[in-house]
Amino acid sequence: MGELIAVEGLDGAGKNTLVTGLVDEWTRRGARVATFTFPRYGRSLTADIASEALHGNHGDLRESVYAMALLFALDRSAAVAEIAAAAEAADVVILDRYVASNAAYSAARLHQDADGEVVRWVADLEFGRLGLPAPDRQILLGVPAETAMARAESRASADASRARDHYERDSDLQHRVDAVYRRLADASWQSAWHEFDGADIPALARDLLPG
Repeated sequence: MGELIAVEGLDGAGKNTLVTGLVDEWTRRGARVATFTFPRYGRSLTADIASEALHGNHGDLRESVYAMALLFALDRSAAVAEIAAAAEAADVVILDRYVASNAAYSAARLHQDADGEVVRWVADLEFGRLGLPAPDRQILLGVPAETAMARAESRASADASRARDHYERDSDLQHRVDAVYRRLADASWQSAWHEFDGADIPALARDLLPG
């Protein structure tokens, strides 16, 4: 059974770069690696509806913290069988965003902390009722929020298809999300966390490779 490793962080923190680097390092070392990216835009109706809401559609849907969190949770729930199959076949399954993102964003939107009610609700919903497997380890890309936001803005300016959504344009929200993420990591929420500054992907790959 392969290890589930979730990569978390703000938009623009460098999650895709980290995932690509880990896959390259582990594949070079002979490990079998599978990857999932959430939300599954273009593949999942609930993820697409959430994205549309964050870009101004579907009336006041995005105003409901719990409704948005449920859409993202249902997207992950629809991939449970795929994740299980990948874990059976691979040594490592990397999850680019996972349940902690729902916890961090929901708590930040409600001005709650990592031990708040909505974080417990997310865990009960996704790991409990929806049966998502808990990650074995989680990586927080701990680059400063200002750096991540600047990267996201630059990326959107260079590529019209990657326009920033309602969450990404809210700098106060991004700072609160960053704070909740760090507290989730400090509390080892659901599993052990590793905070990574993006400097040495090969070293991180050596530290995390199972066996």
